[in-house]
Amino acid sequence: MKLITAYIQPHKLKDVKEELYKAGIHKMSVTNALGCGEQLGYKESYRGIKFEVNLLKKIRLEIAVNAEYVEKVVKAITKAAKTGEIGDGKIFIVDLCECIRIRTGEKGNDAIG
Repeated sequence: MKLITAYIQPHKLKDVKEELYKAGIHKMSVTNALGCGEQLGYKESYRGIKFEVNLLKKIRLEIAVNAEYVEKVVKAITKAAKTGEIGDGKIFIVDLCECIRIRTGEKGNDAIG
């Protein structure tokens, strides 16, 4: 079992969801996030006052999958989220020690579905 966490551009969420659905992946958690990477933010002016915005809006996707789905998920996310520009995002994959479905008490691979 693996937990895949991806940070993507907010405007790419619809494309990523569509690509995941095509790959047969329908279960995910989506959260609004703030962060910065190589792009380091930008400068803005509001009513004559200049300030730096260094935490940019991102979308955080979390998808728990059995091992055989990892490659499908990664391919779907990279295909849909890639623009070729700085700030496209990152994907992290970590081992998932345990998963328990609260409703049924199922554990492990059966709980992920």
